[in-house]
Amino acid sequence: MVTLSSDAAQRHLNRDSFAAETARLAADILLETQSVLLRPHDPFTLTSGRRSPVYTDCRRLIGFPRARARLMDLGIDLLARNAGIERFDVIAGGETAGIPFAAWIADRLGLPMAYVRKKPKGFGRDAQIEGASVADKRTILIEDLATDGGSKINFIDALRTAGAEVSHCFVIFHYGIFPAGVADLQAKGVNLHALTTWWDVYDSAERQGNFSAENLSIIRDFLENPETWVA
Repeated sequence: MVTLSSDAAQRHLNRDSFAAETARLAADILLETQSVLLRPHDPFTLTSGRRSPVYTDCRRLIGFPRARARLMDLGIDLLARNAGIERFDVIAGGETAGIPFAAWIADRLGLPMAYVRKKPKGFGRDAQIEGASVADKRTILIEDLATDGGSKINFIDALRTAGAEVSHCFVIFHYGIFPAGVADLQAKGVNLHALTTWWDVYDSAERQGNFSAENLSIIRDFLENPETWVA
């Protein structure tokens, strides 16, 4: 098992059994659907501009009906436990990757859905938010994943400008290695709920033998030093 040194990794160890089992199941699904990509010698560029030897592509999940259904069930259970089953009035998906997951969660909860663009449409109604009205509604933002939280804040600001009350955000996958991103969301009064993190995926990959010892070492080095990692 990897030696966890960061604050995020310590929280990974301190979770209760429900959260730990949820994270393990979600991590296993991401690996089974090959939604975790490894490219140590040709690193990916994240939205933030950081370089990474690994990338999680949650968009792949829309092609796996059983896997995505299981993840949505886990998500509903997590939200019910951490926020409450009657806590929300509207489910809002972030453009574009969050939209299908928002639709599946809204369907399960029997709630109206909206989606929020990165910026206003630019023609027609010039709308930034489509679907159900979010004005004076308790709205949760649904996204596929979170790295440092920057795009989430943009969506949250747009929803709040439209009159929504937004204090929760749900993602399938959270990198879990950029603590400033969580702090920024908390400063905005938003709680981030995630099914699984990179530490969980690392543990599952190590347990299942998905990657070689060399590649596991590269991943571990990135997770422990994401701001200074170089190929």
